[in-house]
Amino acid sequence: MDVSLRPVREDDLPFLNHLTNDEEGTGAHQWYGWHNPHRHRKRWEENGYISDDGGYLIIARGDDRIGFMSWTKQMTSRVSYCFEMGLIVAPEFRGQGYGTQAQQLLARYLFDHSTVNRVQASTEVTNFAEQRALEKAGFTKEGILRGVGFRAGHWQDGVLYSMLRADLN
Repeated sequence: MDVSLRPVREDDLPFLNHLTNDEEGTGAHQWYGWHNPHRHRKRWEENGYISDDGGYLIIARGDDRIGFMSWTKQMTSRVSYCFEMGLIVAPEFRGQGYGTQAQQLLARYLFDHSTVNRVQASTEVTNFAEQRALEKAGFTKEGILRGVGFRAGHWQDGVLYSMLRADLN
């Protein structure tokens, strides 16, 4: 069964907290330490996790919550921007292609509902599963970002990927 994306609902907030505030739920490449457990409720009450500058969507397969996709507006010049996207898939659904499908859906959604020309994503150089998923989703590897992210007490190198509107043909 294919996945779909849907807006965050109030009953999704504990699931989001598990995937972002629990080392078991985040996975090795997304664990940045604990945060305020009420931050998801606050953001949901502010804007339902969707704004002009970004948002979250739940990755679903039928009634199952698979994970979530996020995107944020990144200014690329004084007059242009792109979207940076990311995801976390729940541990029991990793390695089954759901992340790849969700990344394709979000990229298509962003191109269909904005004038953006570029969607980008990055991951740590050691996150080979995510690199494969991005490539399968149609993203192009652009290069290494040295010392770009701090996690687990060390600066981590990253890999930048992009998809342009023209890549969708």
